Amino acid sequence: MSNWTLKSIPPHDWFLCLDIDQYFDHEHDPEEIFEEGFTRPIPLEDRDILVTTFFNGNPEQPEFHFESSEPLAKEEIEQANQHLSHILGTDIDLRPLYDQAANDAVLGSKLTDLYGLKRMARANLFEDTINRIIQMRLSHKPTAKKMVYKVRKNYGSLITSGGDNIPAWPRPNQLVKASPMSIRKLGPTKRKGEFIIGFAEDLLSGEQNLEQLENCDPNTFYHTIQQVRGIGPASAQQLMLFRERPDAIFPSNKSKGKEKGHRRWIALNYGADPDTISDEDFQQLIKNWQEYEGAAMEFLFADWILSQKEKQQSEN
Repeated sequence: MSNWTLKSIPPHDWFLCLDIDQYFDHEHDPEEIFEEGFTRPIPLEDRDILVTTFFNGNPEQPEFHFESSEPLAKEEIEQANQHLSHILGTDIDLRPLYDQAANDAVLGSKLTDLYGLKRMARANLFEDTINRIIQMRLSHKPTAKKMVYKVRKNYGSLITSGGDNIPAWPRPNQLVKASPMSIRKLGPTKRKGEFIIGFAEDLLSGEQNLEQLENCDPNTFYHTIQQVRGIGPASAQQLMLFRERPDAIFPSNKSKGKEKGHRRWIALNYGADPDTISDEDFQQLIKNWQEYEGAAMEFLFADWILSQKEKQQSEN
C-alpha cells in the first residue's frame, strides 16, 4: 500500500466540488465521497492504478492525502501526481483573480460565496474529450454518464480493488481497436464512435499533440481542437476550461443571428443583449476576468448549479 500527500495553492476548498455532479463519473456518489474519499483510476506510464483522495478541509492550507493499495515507486508517485494535480487543480493559482475581480458587479459575490472553488477535470484532455463527445446533446446526464462508463468498461483496463472491478479510461491505442458500430452498441451514436476513434488516431499519428493542446494559448487551442471531428465551437470552449491553466477565450458563435454558447450566457449574466453586443463591449464586461477567464466562468457555472439545486428543493 502507498500513502502520500500533495499540497494545493490556496485558497482551495475541494468540498465545494461535491455539489457539482458534472465533475464526477457514473460510479461516484458525491454524498459518499465526503466520508469515504474520491476513488478513480489514474494512468501511469505502463499501467492504471486506483487512487483514493482525501481532502484536509482547510481552504487556506489545502492538502490532499492519497492512498493506493499498490506499492508504488517514487517515479510512479510522481507520474500519479501529474494527473492528480490536473484533476484537482492544485497548481492553479487564483489569488490574482480574487484581487482584480473583488468588486466586479457579477463575479465579485460569487468569489465570496464560493471562496476556494477550483474546477475539477479528468486525468488528461483525452479523457475530457471522450467524455464531452459522448455526453454532448444528451440532456439526461445519468444516462450519458453510464454510456461513458460502458465505453471505459469495454475498452479500458479493469482494475480490481476490494472485490470490485473499476474500469480505467481507455487510452488512444486501446480505442483505435474499436469500431464505430461496436461503440454504438454501448449507447453513443455511430458518429460519436467515429469521432472518438478519429481523435485517438490523430494522437497516435501525431496529427494532434496532447501535450501541446494542454499547454498552448487559448486562441491556438480553440482553433486546433476544432480540427478534431465532432468538436465544434461550443465543445472547444468547454474543453478549454478543463486545462491546467485559468485563461480562456469566448469567441462569438452566432447561428441565425442568435449568439450561442458561453458568450451568450456571460452576457445574460451581466444584463447585456448577447445577440447585439459588440466584441469591444463584451470584452469590457469581462475586463476583471483578464487572464482568468476560464476560472471566472467556472464560478458562474457553479453558482448556477447551486441555484438550480435550491430551486428544485424548494419545489419538492
